This record gives sequence, C-alpha cells and structure tokens, in this order.
Amino acid sequence: MPPQFRPSPLALAVLGLLEAGPLHPYGMQRLIKQWGKDQVINVGQRTSLYRTIARLEQAGLIAAVGTDRDERYPERTTYEVTDTGRVTTRLWLAEMVATPRNEFPEFPAALSFLMLLSPDEVRLLLAERRQSLTQRLAELDVDLATEIEGYQLPRVTLVETEYLRAVTDAELRWTTEILAALDDGSLTWSREELEALAAIDQS
Repeated sequence: MPPQFRPSPLALAVLGLLEAGPLHPYGMQRLIKQWGKDQVINVGQRTSLYRTIARLEQAGLIAAVGTDRDERYPERTTYEVTDTGRVTTRLWLAEMVATPRNEFPEFPAALSFLMLLSPDEVRLLLAERRQSLTQRLAELDVDLATEIEGYQLPRVTLVETEYLRAVTDAELRWTTEILAALDDGSLTWSREELEALAAIDQS
C-alpha cells in the first residue's frame, strides 16, 4: 500500500502542472515562476521540489515516463500525473478551498511578543513594514493587469493575486491604525507595567 501523503502547496502545484501534460522538474519550476505562482508557492529551493516529486512518486500520485539526455543539461526525468493523482488533486483542492486553516505565520507570532520591545521601537519597525506593504500593494496592482501582449486573461487565472492584494491591503490598513494609536498614545506599555501584570498572574 502506498504511503499517505500530506497535502502541501508545492505538492498541489506539481500535480496541477502535470494535469496539462508531462514535465520535468526544471520545467515545473520555470512554469511556477513564469505564471507568477511563486507568490503563493515556495519554489526557491530546488531540493524541496525534488523531494516533493520523490514523495509524490512513492505515493503513486505521479509516475516517471522518460529521461532526457542532453549534453547541455543534466539528465532530466519527465513525470506525468496518475489517475490516483488526478483524484487526489481534486480532493486536496476541495479541502483547501472549503476549510480555513491556522497556518501559524510568523508576523502574528511576533506580535504576540511585541511587549518585549518599546513602543518607540515598534513604531519605527511598523513604519518600515507599512512602507514595504505599500510597495507590495503597488506591485500586486501591476500583477493584476488582465492583459498580456494584447491577450485578455480570464479572471480565474488571477484570483490568488486578488486574494493576496486583499490581504495586503487589509494588513496595510491595520498597520496604519496601530501606528496612529502609537502616535496618539492610546496604545502604549512599559516594562514596569508588564512586570506588575506578570506578578499578579503568578500570585
């Protein structure tokens, strides 16, 4: 019996790309970046891609169909999705779309220990973050252009970018609100205040 495979964005991407036809790992990585899917799928490390492909093959979700030998490039194995892989892709998609997950991103984790910094330090750091978010929002607006070389793209090809823009916009507005609260003093804290609170909790 093949091993159980835990869904991941990268594994879903591999299966999804192979729906269009056989590919080798380099081709998968190139397409993910070319189509802008690297905004939501981490393909920065080639080893992670190869590891995911190996596990998908071991689980019977994809299969090797041939090896290219070209003196200009290293040997490349081409893969295709299996029937089981096609079924699994749709099951994963259904669950990922329908079910919210707590993915434990690092920013909320850092916010949970914000009191270890001073309000002035936090103000400077969040001002830097706001600048980055503003730039990111402008980049996403460019990415949302629905026309490439005169060809009108269907909206469905850009929905993940729409989502990223909405999330980035919401975070930018929240960050601006927190900065305003730090500026007017309605959000502040001191080490002494926190130490006193900790003493109450331990009593």
